[in-house]
Amino acid sequence: MRHRWWIVILLGLFMVLFFVFDLGRFFTLEMLKAQHEALQQAYQAESFFVIGIFASIYIVMAALSFPGATVMTLAGGAMFGFWVGVPVVLVAATIGATLAFWIARYVLRGTVQRRFGDRLETINKGLERDGVFYLFSLRLAPIFPFFLINLLMGLTALPSMTYFWVSLVGMFAGTAVYVNAGTQLAAIAQVSDVMSPTLIISFTALALFPWLARWVIGIIRIRRLYARWPKPAHFDRNLIVIGAGAAGLVSAYIAVATRARVTLIESHKMGGDCLNYGCVPSKALIRTATFLQQTRNAASLGIQQVDVNYDFTDVMARVQRVIKTVEPHDSVERYTQLGVEVLQGKARITSPWSVEINGQALTTRAIVIATGAHPMVPKIPGLESVRYYTSDTLWSLTERPGRLIVLGGGPIGCELAQAFARLDCQVTQIVRSDLLPREDADAVELIKTVLQVDGVSILTQTETLCCVREGDTQYLVVRSQNDEEMKLPFDALLCAVGRIARTEDFGLEELGIPVSPQRTIETNAWLQTLYPNIYACGDVAGPYQFTHTAAHQAWYASINALFGAIKRFKADYSVIPWTTFTDPEVARVGLSENEAKQRSIAYEVTRFNLQELDRAIVDEAAYGFVKVLTVPGKDRILGVCIVGIHASDLLAEFVLAMKYGLGLNKILGTIHTYPTWSEANKYAAGEWKREHAPKWLLKWVEKYHAKRRLKGCGD
Repeated sequence: MRHRWWIVILLGLFMVLFFVFDLGRFFTLEMLKAQHEALQQAYQAESFFVIGIFASIYIVMAALSFPGATVMTLAGGAMFGFWVGVPVVLVAATIGATLAFWIARYVLRGTVQRRFGDRLETINKGLERDGVFYLFSLRLAPIFPFFLINLLMGLTALPSMTYFWVSLVGMFAGTAVYVNAGTQLAAIAQVSDVMSPTLIISFTALALFPWLARWVIGIIRIRRLYARWPKPAHFDRNLIVIGAGAAGLVSAYIAVATRARVTLIESHKMGGDCLNYGCVPSKALIRTATFLQQTRNAASLGIQQVDVNYDFTDVMARVQRVIKTVEPHDSVERYTQLGVEVLQGKARITSPWSVEINGQALTTRAIVIATGAHPMVPKIPGLESVRYYTSDTLWSLTERPGRLIVLGGGPIGCELAQAFARLDCQVTQIVRSDLLPREDADAVELIKTVLQVDGVSILTQTETLCCVREGDTQYLVVRSQNDEEMKLPFDALLCAVGRIARTEDFGLEELGIPVSPQRTIETNAWLQTLYPNIYACGDVAGPYQFTHTAAHQAWYASINALFGAIKRFKADYSVIPWTTFTDPEVARVGLSENEAKQRSIAYEVTRFNLQELDRAIVDEAAYGFVKVLTVPGKDRILGVCIVGIHASDLLAEFVLAMKYGLGLNKILGTIHTYPTWSEANKYAAGEWKREHAPKWLLKWVEKYHAKRRLKGCGD
């Protein structure tokens, strides 16, 4: 940091000296004309020396963004002629521009990235993909000041070597024009004479050429891509949606709501994983487990004793009953009534415009793939010989396992480990690294403590080796961080180590649609696959595996599929909330502290502990916190983490604020009902305000009140 300040001071000093001594007078067209013959004579006498001095001055002027580079370019032609002047000026200009690029990067980029890193992320990704095209176009178009290009590009992540050679090539045409003009110095009355409107338009058109060429190449590539597939003369449908989970249902709903003819295909159960195996059954189980825990803590509410008798079979039957109650919302009957054609069977994409199901070929203008994901089954030696479950098959349990081992420390693993522990199972949780790896340490530590209080034995930094069966007893063999092997007996093993997108066996391979290293279908910003009329959304597309993000993506996929020829929309991931439904819940949106540090984004932390919230005290749930990350010195919210029993509900206010650019001052100025949990958000905003109150104003007010106390009532 100290070195940066020295550079800033030196740059400022050079600027001051340049203007104080009016050095700019040496770099005017009049001065060049007056000294033209002298400069030519000096060049003829000492060619290499003069070229070296000229190049050095040019590099310094370009690096420090001093005015006069245009006159120096004309001087290159006037002194050296066209064939020598062009390479000398071009190389010197490129070196100077690269030095200016480095200065901006070293002095400013760290500060800019820390303050605006979240907003610059999209720009950096765009430059990573299209940086060469952007820079080349800017260098060709004379309407953009070169010093501004150097400054702005220095703030990005564009590689230095890329910047150098693209600048070298991009500045060639403009340099040649000015150097050639310099060879005809006598004919130039003013610098603006060099660039006529026609020439400027020509250069601008040249700058657009790479983009035009890219667009043409894209069209040719797409035509070749589609060439091997016979296109139907007409289409039976506007849209076919494959998969009736959250993403597929929303896609079909939007299509029929906009009067499109849509077919929804599901090979298994309507509602997908969320209804049948994920959100709905797990939250139903958590509700029962939470109630049991509340009865055990009844003494805290002044109730001496609560006797609760329950049967595990009845608990699991209730889970199935809840699924059946929600099921009509996602049923074939409901969607058929809405106007969606719903087909049961396994779909296979046979061309960009056709899908085969049950031996029937359907033609369509566009396709949306929403096939979801399935639980990952780890490759553990001996796993097939023991009684293991996934988050899909767990709901078939009718007898409570006395000893349950949970593999995985993510949200699913933590939620189910706690629920089964509260249902009187002896639960051991095995984690390769640590719990909830996407959350900050303070949230993880609190959840870890609560799980252990509930009876969960947590083994972190532990490697799973194999499963063995000895008679009727099943064991999981693990290795701890200290290389100690342990043999853990169990009655049931739950594998909760992640989920994999469903991308197999419905035609992707034949069409050549690529899949990412994470096994999700590769899509662009508009959720298009390799074929522009085939879209993917939800878990199968990533990058998130949440029901609400699947529905969010489905809007973009279906609208773009149906109306993309008129207007299309990039999927917006700027404000994505999520919750781990342990007790207490962990709810988050935006940046965490870990992410901010990894991305070198400057932030301030404001924290309000729920121990101070009246409603939390009343509810005997005074634990957890609201943590808000903001831009230093400002109330703009970068991220929020809430740990508490109603964290998922409290988070909604912050999601709304971040989505529409509302800061903590707006939340503080909003009336919240007393006594409610939502007051925690206002108090967190109040903590921020207290820390950022203007000290000078408070001191003045204090003096004002003191003077007022000294005056009589009549004054």
